[in-house]
Amino acid sequence: MTARSMYCQLLLLPGLVALAASATAHDSGRQYPNSSWEFGAVLDAAHTSKKLELGYRDKNLGLGHSDLMIRGPLGAAFTAEGIFAAHTVDDRLETHTERFVLRSRNLPGGLSLAVGRFASQIGYLNEQHPHADDFSERPLLYRGFLGNHWFDDGLRLNWTAPTPFYLRFGAEAFSGKQLIKEAETKPKIGTSTVSLKTGGDLNQNNSWQLGLSYLNNRRQAEVHTHSEGESAHEHLHGASFSGRRMWMTDLVYKWAPDGNPKNQQIRLIWEQASVARIHPDAAASLRHSATALAAVWRFRPAWELGAKTDWLRVNKPEREEDGDPIEFGAARLREHAMMIAYKPSHMQTYRLQFSRQRADGADAAEVFANPVRNVVMFQVVLGFGAHGAHSY
Repeated sequence: MTARSMYCQLLLLPGLVALAASATAHDSGRQYPNSSWEFGAVLDAAHTSKKLELGYRDKNLGLGHSDLMIRGPLGAAFTAEGIFAAHTVDDRLETHTERFVLRSRNLPGGLSLAVGRFASQIGYLNEQHPHADDFSERPLLYRGFLGNHWFDDGLRLNWTAPTPFYLRFGAEAFSGKQLIKEAETKPKIGTSTVSLKTGGDLNQNNSWQLGLSYLNNRRQAEVHTHSEGESAHEHLHGASFSGRRMWMTDLVYKWAPDGNPKNQQIRLIWEQASVARIHPDAAASLRHSATALAAVWRFRPAWELGAKTDWLRVNKPEREEDGDPIEFGAARLREHAMMIAYKPSHMQTYRLQFSRQRADGADAAEVFANPVRNVVMFQVVLGFGAHGAHSY
């Protein structure tokens, strides 16, 4: 399917969603008189002047994280949700099942359970859909360590404490196949996470949230043989840089007059990650690390300005030929972005973004072969039907 024909089909989504929702609401009403099933769709398209290093958007016109969603109750005990996503890679349309999850309802003691395929809750952005982000591309932290948006097959157990402030503990176990596509070790439980989220209101105008996450990865990535001119962004699916252990910290601060963000709001987001034991042959001191800082200002009800800066430091394991000893290429990648977004409603976003990259380090040319000087993106996000709740 060509990109042009795919765009034409996606323009039909509003009518299809409305028709399906009408028909299914009648059927589901008979089975669950107090609840109904919901349908929704999101179209994310952008025109990009150049492809960013580690970027997830094609040059020129391309489809970003677009999806079809269905969710609803399964009796009184469970809720089911499915999300089927599509995007373009090198002008080819790729589709996948992003979410197919069964969640518990009304478990006692603040517990909640999820099983199936879903996005991990580590970090601040990962559980959020990319089309809901403040910028057209995620920070290098996510693009390099989590394959941009890490979802996987697994099990999650959360406990929300009965405290006057928000406090949630979570644990997850995954196959890990979506994070490490090509692995030398393949245990049934390939990855697991534990996380903590806490936050609250400082006063009527100010609020905050802190997150701490730990990821244990038992799927050791295969070491690629060096190919001249190859760069990390050619392996778009799964993590480009991985290790046995990863720690993540995120801190979010929000300000809004009288706690109402409709007319004015300031959002400050800081995230940091460190990856250790990047390979059995690597010295313990060799690590991957990344930091991202973003600020967004809603200065009018429908307008936002934002700036983002992030850094990525890696030591990429690679060999010249099969059988050769593994060498570790040290490199750094920096990226800065500015954007202005027009949001006439919560279902529409029109964003203009300017980004710039710079790579350096002893082996920068081998690790990051194509950093771009200047990139201009224009992104359009349109939602139809039901949509997920916004995260903090």
